[in-house]
Amino acid sequence: MSYFRFELIHQSKKSRARVGRIHTPHGIIDTPNFVGVGTNGALKALDPVLVDHIGLQLMFCNTYHLMLQPGTNVVKQAGGLHNFINRKMPIITDSGGFQVFSLAYGTVKDELKSRGQKTGNNLVLKTTEEGVLFRSYRDGTKILLTPETSIAAQKDLGADIIIPFDELPPYHIDPKKLINSLHRTHRWEKRSLEAHLKNPQNQAIYSVIHGGINKELRKESCEFLTKLPFDGHAIGGSMGKNRTEMIEMLQFMMPLLPEDKPNHLLGIGDLESIQPIVELGIDTFDSSHPTRCARHGLLFTTCGMVKIGHASNRALFKPVDEKCNCYTCKNFTRAYLHHLFKAAELSAYTLATIHNLHFMVQLMAEYRRKILDNEL
Repeated sequence: MSYFRFELIHQSKKSRARVGRIHTPHGIIDTPNFVGVGTNGALKALDPVLVDHIGLQLMFCNTYHLMLQPGTNVVKQAGGLHNFINRKMPIITDSGGFQVFSLAYGTVKDELKSRGQKTGNNLVLKTTEEGVLFRSYRDGTKILLTPETSIAAQKDLGADIIIPFDELPPYHIDPKKLINSLHRTHRWEKRSLEAHLKNPQNQAIYSVIHGGINKELRKESCEFLTKLPFDGHAIGGSMGKNRTEMIEMLQFMMPLLPEDKPNHLLGIGDLESIQPIVELGIDTFDSSHPTRCARHGLLFTTCGMVKIGHASNRALFKPVDEKCNCYTCKNFTRAYLHHLFKAAELSAYTLATIHNLHFMVQLMAEYRRKILDNEL
């Protein structure tokens, strides 16, 4: 199809790392690449036009949140998400499944702290073969999210890449329940794909590989989903309780995915994980980590993390990173940013986020250079 294709530019001689291009209706995504999370159609503290200027080629928006506010019908009336938020570059949307099942089970982080399933949560009412019935956290309205309604919502949004409806089982799940969950997810993803193919609308659709921390189920998921005509493959669900387990699982999984289609790792993007996942052949990955760090005054530099609120920055009249040419570093000092955070000025969050996002864009460009030179 002319509106979406993956082009492999170079395969490293040193690892599974590769450089490619994903061609979409709203431009090219150079891979490997970091994808910023703009939950409500905006990265926290930044507007989409500014994000375009920084050079973030792919932005992740959340169907679940946009369904509840402002409503996907409003976005459709605006001419789609690109028009609504005035973004010129590619967008990817998720199915809403992650948020709905996080409401039901709590997050993996909750589980690993032994909090278990959330108590007193009446937002998720029922999960059946049809889909999930839940209440809006905004006004209590009952909403049925199914493979078909999720795809319909993503058609209203009009993102370049969309995701099928899937179930996110908890990390601590009974093995038999995990098998049942995986098979239902496969049925839901197949229904999502069928709904999408009735009206492709110049959108690509990625599968989501599941199976929890069970390698045999992960293999089964890869085999089932790669036989279907998805345009790419995302990797979702729990990958383990730490980075070591995640890397081990990816080492097992990546050779099972087709080399002629792009892949995406969902929800991973802390700095320590990036090089290992890139070396394993991950093309794109999304995370709110860089923008969340920025709002907490944790700024990325080529010499490590800077805690801008630390007293050592109070009268330090130099940029956050002297090697950085972002708007923040070209115009403001650590001392000024330290002052803004201490004074709780809103511009602190904007300037810090600009810096961290620019850092990520430059970091990924450097990784692509190293792969092309077979250094990575």
